Amino acid sequence: MASGAAAVAIRRPVEFESRICQVTGLRVDLAAERLITVNAVTAVVFLLIGGIMALFVGLTRWPAVGLLSGNPELYYRFLTAHGMNMLIYWIIFFEVAGLYFGSAIVLNARLVTPKLAWVAYALMLAGAVLGDVVVFSGRADVMWDAYAPMQAPPSFYLSYDLFAVGAFLACCIFFATLVVAKAEGRYRGSVPLVTFGLATAAILAVSSLLGGVFTFVPALLWSFGLMHEDPETYRLTIWLLGHGTQQVNLAAMVSVWYLLAYMTVGAKPLNEKLSRFAFLLYILTIQLGSVHHLLVDPGLSRSFKYWNTSYAMYSAVLGSMIHAFSIPAAVEVAQRAKGYTRGWFEWLRKAPWKEPGFSGSALSLLIFGFLGGTTGVAFGHGPVSILHHNTLAIPGHFHATVVGGTTLAFMALTYYLLPLVVRRKVVGWRLAIIQPYLYGVGVALLGIGMMNAGAAYGVPRRVASIAYQGSPVAVHFPTGAYLALDIAGVGAVLALVGGALYVGIAVATLLWGERIPASQQPLVPVASSPPGLAALGHGVPGTVVLVNVFLLFFFVVVAVNMFFLGHVWPVH
Repeated sequence: MASGAAAVAIRRPVEFESRICQVTGLRVDLAAERLITVNAVTAVVFLLIGGIMALFVGLTRWPAVGLLSGNPELYYRFLTAHGMNMLIYWIIFFEVAGLYFGSAIVLNARLVTPKLAWVAYALMLAGAVLGDVVVFSGRADVMWDAYAPMQAPPSFYLSYDLFAVGAFLACCIFFATLVVAKAEGRYRGSVPLVTFGLATAAILAVSSLLGGVFTFVPALLWSFGLMHEDPETYRLTIWLLGHGTQQVNLAAMVSVWYLLAYMTVGAKPLNEKLSRFAFLLYILTIQLGSVHHLLVDPGLSRSFKYWNTSYAMYSAVLGSMIHAFSIPAAVEVAQRAKGYTRGWFEWLRKAPWKEPGFSGSALSLLIFGFLGGTTGVAFGHGPVSILHHNTLAIPGHFHATVVGGTTLAFMALTYYLLPLVVRRKVVGWRLAIIQPYLYGVGVALLGIGMMNAGAAYGVPRRVASIAYQGSPVAVHFPTGAYLALDIAGVGAVLALVGGALYVGIAVATLLWGERIPASQQPLVPVASSPPGLAALGHGVPGTVVLVNVFLLFFFVVVAVNMFFLGHVWPVH
């Protein structure tokens, strides 16, 4: 009887302190609102720290400036801090805010155990602060991945362990909120697509964080001299974390694309089941792509390496291809339903390009797809990966994915979170309009320059100076390599200006933005009454053209890299 009573109790909705959003009509759990705000604000702080480090790194790798080329020790310190703050702290804090938004807010539900959510936040913050203190004090110039047998002090590994436990708790709270929301009848049927996508991200996050635990707990014991650390095992588990977190970013980014497509123009997927299937492909196979980091490691079989970097990887690519068609097609249908039916691209020309939420997400999709996605497939292929892996092409690729894709999408979402969740009008709206373009163009130039320098000329990664100053053997690169690095340098400066503008707008809005009363519409409009499939009579000819252009570009990227592979050692 006791168990039956408990089952009935959990189905009875529990009242919680909330407000009704006047625009979306959603019931906003105030506890969740506070946690979303503090996690997002903390994320922006670490973005600022990582951006400052990016200034030093970018101006060092630009040969025309060479800021820290004569001080490689300081360069590696700043590069380590840049990777940790941008790749780990900024993105995961923001993703935790997204998980709370996609569960409690989107589902009109209460956030389960908000006190535990604050514990998760405290653990993440303690880990991040400890990590930065260790790095900036000069005790861990080992890069973010800290490959064994390079050894950092125990506090470095402890910082990662604390952060991983906090992030793992946040994921558990997200899943618990979904379960309780369903039990309390907060929604019927399947969860909304954006929540489904975020659930995909959370599932990938759990496996990635377990990789972090398998890596940094033994490393902590090793740093105390309590056990031996096998470098091969370390590399295998670190990339479950390192590459896995990027797949978390991918799933979260695609979820944001769907959300912003709806919020800006009222777009809904043409086939939601197909979009969910694409997310499922991520869960099943996308983690396997991490093996391309291990192709020259002796401890793994040849069949294992080539299966995971070819056949298995392509099913995850299929998932991305589905999203690449579904999202612009949904936007085209929504726009054509509003009367923008002339020719192939009137719907695109008349899109709300002066809304940073739309322009940011559109540029994010464009940069990720054309620059990050195509090169990811090419560079992840076994032989090509070996050719490019230790060149600047790989950082160029993941700047196109993580920075041009994920970070820009999160920036775009911020312009909606500020009025809808924080309830403040965005300060400097005219600057906000140009910010995604400035940042997007900068990141695109940065990625193009780095990938060209690495793939075409073999410019190395990780070094402070490509001339290897102080080396007994002189190293020379052709003029084209320096031109590519000049393009990357200009792009880095533009991206840094765009990033600083974003941080400035967000901070100014939080501190001085006009408070939006409960009865007042926010500055950023939110689309209502999406057209659904009724407008499909017009078809999606514009999206079909765009997809074919993308596929042609994809073919060219792969062909060029195969050309490089065939001319590694030309015979005359």
